Amino acid sequence: MTHADDHEYAASVVWTGARAGPTISYQTYSREYEYRSGDKPWMKGSADPQFRGDAALYNPEEMLVIALSTCHLLSYLALCALAKLPVVAYEDAARGTMKAVDGVVRFTDVLLTPRVTIAAGADAGKALALHHNARAECYIANSVNFPVRDEPTIIVAPA
Repeated sequence: MTHADDHEYAASVVWTGARAGPTISYQTYSREYEYRSGDKPWMKGSADPQFRGDAALYNPEEMLVIALSTCHLLSYLALCALAKLPVVAYEDAARGTMKAVDGVVRFTDVLLTPRVTIAAGADAGKALALHHNARAECYIANSVNFPVRDEPTIIVAPA
C-alpha cells in the first residue's frame, strides 16, 4: 500500500479575530480563525480554552488527534478491504497528551482505542493484527515525533 508519489496539500487560514480588535492585550485578543483546503467550506477554529480560546470551536490540538485517529481508520479499512476482512462498524475514542518537556509544551503521546466490529465468521486475530499494520501505514502517525499507540477492541458480530 506504500505510494512512491509526492503529494502536496494546501490550506488557507485567516485570522477572523481581528474583527474584535488588534492584538494589544494578550488577555483580550480573539483567537478565532477560519481555515479550509481547496474549495471546501470554511471551518471555524480557536485556541484551546486553556490558552484563552473558544471552547465551542475546534482547536489545533484536537485537530491533530482527529487527524491521527482518522488516518488510522482509513489505513485500517484499506488493509481490511485488501485482506477481504469485512468490517461492519468502527469507532474510536482517541486521546492525546501534551506536557512540558525541556521547557516546551508538546504532544508526548496519542492513544487510539478503536472499537471494531467485524462480520460473523471473520477472523478476529487477523482483524487485530491489521491494526498494527495500519499504524505503520498511517502517513500522519509516521510524520509525528511522539508515540501513537493503539489499543483496539475487536467484536465479532453475531451470526
